[in-house]
Amino acid sequence: MQADDRRSELCHRLWNDPQDKPGSHGRAIPYESAVLDQYRIYVEMADRVSARRGLTNSFFLSLNTGIFALVAAFGKIPLPDRTWWLVIPLIAVLGQCFAWFYLVRSYRLLNSAKYQVVGALEERLPASPFWRAEWWALGEGNDRSRYWPLSHIEQWIPILFGLAYVSAFLAATFA
Repeated sequence: MQADDRRSELCHRLWNDPQDKPGSHGRAIPYESAVLDQYRIYVEMADRVSARRGLTNSFFLSLNTGIFALVAAFGKIPLPDRTWWLVIPLIAVLGQCFAWFYLVRSYRLLNSAKYQVVGALEERLPASPFWRAEWWALGEGNDRSRYWPLSHIEQWIPILFGLAYVSAFLAATFA
């Protein structure tokens, strides 16, 4: 599906009839006021997803830092002749790196969708501070000299930890 078709479908799914709808206690809510209230709530929800992503990254970064500290503390102990048993913890740490990578990816995709909806909501507001102004000023994420989306960078961290774990395993096995 083309980007314009997707945008059109998004707007079709987002918007209801632009008539005033009855609010609580039978009062009419002006359409623009309702859009603004929904916009505020939705931007807050998008911000909360970003906060959860930050907490997830903090958890996994702390976990991996602790694992590296344990490896450094116990790495000086001579290994028995058979180091094959190291495969078990290697699989465990690579599994959590895999989970971390996909959680970051899921949060990135969720936030991307949320901000597309924010942009569609801004079409009905007097100004479009995020979608038309800020995102454009940042080169829409395409010009790294202006802006490099954090979610693109943070996906590399679990990969780098995974590579470090594999390297440490190989060093311990073949040393």
